[in-house]
Amino acid sequence: MTEGQAADVAAADHATQIFVGHRELLFSVVYNILGSVADTDDVLQETWLSWATRTRAANAERVDNPRAYLVRVAVNQALARRAEIDRRRETYVGQWLPEPVVTPLADTSGAGGAGDAADAADAAVRADSASMALLVVLETLTPAERAVFVLHEVFGYAHTEIAGLLGRSPAAVRQLAHRAREHVHARRPRYHADPRLRREVTERFLSAALGGDLKALLQVLAPDVTLWTDGGGKGPATSLHPVRGRDAVARTLLTVAANARDLVVRYRRVNGDPSAVLFDSASPIAVLVLDLTPDSHRVRGIYSVTNPDKLARIDDR
Repeated sequence: MTEGQAADVAAADHATQIFVGHRELLFSVVYNILGSVADTDDVLQETWLSWATRTRAANAERVDNPRAYLVRVAVNQALARRAEIDRRRETYVGQWLPEPVVTPLADTSGAGGAGDAADAADAAVRADSASMALLVVLETLTPAERAVFVLHEVFGYAHTEIAGLLGRSPAAVRQLAHRAREHVHARRPRYHADPRLRREVTERFLSAALGGDLKALLQVLAPDVTLWTDGGGKGPATSLHPVRGRDAVARTLLTVAANARDLVVRYRRVNGDPSAVLFDSASPIAVLVLDLTPDSHRVRGIYSVTNPDKLARIDDR
């Protein structure tokens, strides 16, 4: 290998290391904009190709801030991909929910253990993934509003930084941020349920629903609870439209549970929140995410993803 070839290999390795070092950030930003893991992976591939081409180009100017460069490319690729996703949504069968990001459930008992560090690190990696409930609200924003909200509210970018990333003026970004924040907070006031309590409520909910216990189920559901189910025309879904109200939701859940046999429940983190994955013969058939009332004692939202295309990356471990 000549000296020049060795230098090229070293430069390529350095570029790869930089991209890999920022990949989790890029994944979280893009996923929060798109709500689709598959599309996020595609955007990251396009971002890598742009970065590789840029760093390997002859006489290319040095990138002083690789993080800013990569985020800018990824965000703009995501906004372009958003239009394609919206077109797919027009022909989507039934309700649409974000593709869940499923990770191991970290220990919430408070006791230390050998696996705690790994679990904590894994949780930290995905901590910037918005909750399922928030992602559903973000779907009601324009693509630009959503990008600004994600960058500012979730990742803490200043309006001036976002202006540079999106090629807009700071004043325009502030206006987008204001509209998005008002819209989101009107539909989802800020609070965060305790993970232990969320796990406990999820267990009580599943015990009542799968056990056919109407009284216990009514006790855990809030009066204004809503059930969303996304089968995409391929997996089981209770309705083409959301089911609203405690009695209607309870009846629907018990009807579905009556036809379910030999299901295995695994508790996982879904978009950072303790949730449940239901398996049938080691194959995932549903991801179940609960949204709790501000006091965290009852369920006000149930998100059930059964579209097999959105469950393909989940394994029974």
